[in-house]
Amino acid sequence: MRKESENVTEEPEETPLPEEVQESAAAEAEPAETAKAEPAAAENAEENASEAPQPTESDKLAEALAAAEDYKRKWYAVTAEYENYRRRTANESAKKYTEGRADVVSKLFPIGDNLDRALKSCESEATRRGIELVVKAFEKILSEEHIEVIDPLGEAFDAEQHEAIMAVEAADGEESGTVRQVYAKGYRQNGKVLRFAQVVVVK
Repeated sequence: MRKESENVTEEPEETPLPEEVQESAAAEAEPAETAKAEPAAAENAEENASEAPQPTESDKLAEALAAAEDYKRKWYAVTAEYENYRRRTANESAKKYTEGRADVVSKLFPIGDNLDRALKSCESEATRRGIELVVKAFEKILSEEHIEVIDPLGEAFDAEQHEAIMAVEAADGEESGTVRQVYAKGYRQNGKVLRFAQVVVVK
């Protein structure tokens, strides 16, 4: 009689696969699962999109009005900036033009000095009248260019408009800092000194 153990067939033990083979099998399985998940995700997205509220005509109108208001505000800003630029450029051009003319007229100042000296030393009445006519023409040019004469005889010395070329002792009744003599007149235009008056000042 055979033993019961002899009738039992032993099942062979499963040999575990190497780790590299297991990892390769798992990697091959992942794309398949992803491919199955993608259609489901797409279906869910479509369902969510269909369920999302669609913009109404009033919403579209409000959005268009807001955009139009934004464009209008930007247009106003650009227009204002251009207007400021145009005015600034015009003012700078006018200033340069005025300063250029002043430079030309400034070259005539020595002529005015010589005319003043000629009048003081002239003894002929006829010659004096002729020189006075030339002086009037010179003064007219200055007036047209808005240039004023600085003639501070007897006034207090002003360093912002006068240039002291000499200082003398005070005589009886003279105050210190008074302009006793104007050697050469000064000129200013619109408050800007073009040439300082050269003066003799009392100490």
